Amino acid sequence: QLQLVESGGGLVQPGGSLTLSCAASGFTLDYKDIGWFRQAPGKEREGVSCIVSSTGYQYPAESVKGRFTISRDNAKNTVFLHMNNLKPEDTGIYYCAIHRHPDRCSLHPIDYPHWGQGTQVTVSS
Repeated sequence: QLQLVESGGGLVQPGGSLTLSCAASGFTLDYKDIGWFRQAPGKEREGVSCIVSSTGYQYPAESVKGRFTISRDNAKNTVFLHMNNLKPEDTGIYYCAIHRHPDRCSLHPIDYPHWGQGTQVTVSS
């Protein structure tokens, strides 16, 4: 059964860093294009960044450009979201998801049919 599990969330002070993990079970992430999303209370889910597996191309949202990057460890079947210089507005539940088409990267949730359960990130002093 295809399953994604996010972890690594927590409470961090503004300006701090956090790395989220997205681990897959039942299938390999090697050739999957991954998106990271977040949802704050009372707000719609928004795209944070995504990565194309075949090229390594990343497409971060303007709000996180220069602060968030994605990496992957195929041996661990895991994709990571590295978040630096965190701001209170980065608070939310963070999700990873798999794009429905190969070699595609977008920040639109509708393009991703497979999702993890999410992990909470809170940025506060």
